[in-house]
Amino acid sequence: MSDALPGPTVLVVEDDTVTRYAAVTMIGDAGFSTREATNGNEAIRILDREVGIRIVVTDIDMPLGIDGIKLAACIHRRSPRIGIIITSGKVRPKDGDVPSQGRFIRKPYTEDQLIGAIRALLDLPQG
Repeated sequence: MSDALPGPTVLVVEDDTVTRYAAVTMIGDAGFSTREATNGNEAIRILDREVGIRIVVTDIDMPLGIDGIKLAACIHRRSPRIGIIITSGKVRPKDGDVPSQGRFIRKPYTEDQLIGAIRALLDLPQG
């Protein structure tokens, strides 16, 4: 059993179960703690009760409530210290949609792209 502390916490917001599971697995395998939400409304509830989340990875196109762009703007207004990674295979964000502490990754993304973006936002060494 390892005595190592878990890495920073990443919240994955994705309505597609398979994509969410893959992202959570990649992030966990890289040494980060993870939380999951199936939509923007659930993500806001998690962020309201858990103060340790450092990065949010969100899909743009999500049913039920706010989309990933609106979620990113809400998070940036409320907690600008949280890094945001916006993903999509359909929609490309417009100028200004990605907060200054954010990145856009086109789906399908690789593990290197996702973990690299997380590390960059946390100012951690790459790989």
